[in-house]
This record gives sequence, C-alpha cells and structure tokens, in this order.
Amino acid sequence: MKNIIPLWNDIKVEELGPNENAPSIQPYLLEGSGPFPIMIVAAGGAYERRAEHEAYPVAEWLNSIGISAVVLNYRVAPYKHPIPLNDAKRAIRLVRYHAVDWNLDPARVGILGFSAGGHLVSSAGTHYDFGNLESEDPIERFSSRPDLMVLCYPVISMEKNTHEGSRLNLLGEKPEAELVEQLSSENQITVQTPPAFLWHTADDASVPVENSLMFAAGLSLHKVPFDLHIFGSGRHGLGLAEEHPEAREWPSLCEKWLRKQNF
Repeated sequence: MKNIIPLWNDIKVEELGPNENAPSIQPYLLEGSGPFPIMIVAAGGAYERRAEHEAYPVAEWLNSIGISAVVLNYRVAPYKHPIPLNDAKRAIRLVRYHAVDWNLDPARVGILGFSAGGHLVSSAGTHYDFGNLESEDPIERFSSRPDLMVLCYPVISMEKNTHEGSRLNLLGEKPEAELVEQLSSENQITVQTPPAFLWHTADDASVPVENSLMFAAGLSLHKVPFDLHIFGSGRHGLGLAEEHPEAREWPSLCEKWLRKQNF
C-alpha cells in the first residue's frame, strides 16, 4: 500500500469503514527525467464506498504509459455535497503545490473517475476555481481546474437518467431543485470546461448510457474537445475491463487520446 498523504491539515484521516484512509491521496509517482503529467484517480461506489479495482490497478496502468498518478480517497456517505467535491479540488491543488518536489508538470494535471467517481470528475471539471492568492494556506492559492478529464461509465446527471443511490448518498432524500441542477454536470458545461474522454456500455443496467451521451452533447454544443466511445454490451463496474472482449480496448484508446493532449 502506498503512503497516505492527508488532504487537509486540520481533518484527521479515518481508519475504519467506507471512509478508511479518507480524506487523503496515495501517490504513484514516476522516477526519471520529467516533469511528468499526472492523473488523479477517483474510484466509483455510489458515493457509499470506493471500489479498489477502480483505483490502484488504474494508477499502475497510468504509470505503465508514462503518467504519474495519485489515488484520491475522497469522503463518501455519510458525508454529503460539497465534501467529496472539496476533496477532489483540494487534491488537484495539492499535486500542483508539490509539482516541483514530485517531478510533475503543473500544467498537465488530469482527473479520471468511474461511475460515481466519474460524477466527481465531471463536477471538478465544471465547478473549479483558480485559487485564492490571498489565502494563508499556500495550497489554496493554486487552481483546482483539471487540464482534462477521463470519465468511465460516469454518473453525470442528478436529474434524468440518474443513479438513485449516488444521488441519495450525495444529496440526501429531498434535495432542493437548485442543488440538483447544480450537481447535474450536463447543465454546467461552458467553453472553459476541460477536454474529456468518455466511455460507456450501451446496456449498462446501473448507470444509463444517456449520462455519457448527455455530457458529450453538452461538450459538443460548447465546442469543447472530447472523445466518446460506446461499447455494445457490458456490465457496470468493468474497471480496466481486461477480460471484456470489447471494452478491454478502452485503455489503449484513452492512451492515444492522452498522447494527443500532450499527456
């Protein structure tokens, strides 16, 4: 297990339950001549847990293609919005803060997520800020805008075609309409939204493929570069999909796209 680096100076990292090791990051840093690009990895789990097969193997895959990585241990239920998003934004700032020490390029910071982790990624890509230069905390002076996003069978909407468990765990039983709108990422895209790579299976029984289609349509409307790959069939939660005859191609497709983005 990689070393645990707390996200916040004043929040204790938990040791048990679904929030074990949260809030923190676990670095998978490359050695050699850099600086290297870096991806922050957010596993799925309906904002109730974090699925390990969508975290550590993914960080190791990124290392294998020449990209440093950190696994993001963001907080899940009973914590609700905005806590997971604040953890994600803090992780982006933290890797930029450590860029020199960790041999990273602060202008090549991406974020990758699966399912509910994909919702967290899309939220980070649409609710970022450029830092507070007057903050007493030097980490908070850095931008939380990711330079690109990778969304793997993501939850996108909290409105239509949503994943009810993710919505309940993140927003509660009766969220206000304004909050639902705010956390439906398809509604929050602008021309400044980072480029995105998306993949999904057409018959995903847990998170409807419409989530990826809606987000891609919004990116297209605002002329934001994206790649979208829909595989004909496959269960939800495939991760790296190494044993799936079709979806196993997504990592190589993603690698090619990352290369085009200078990652």
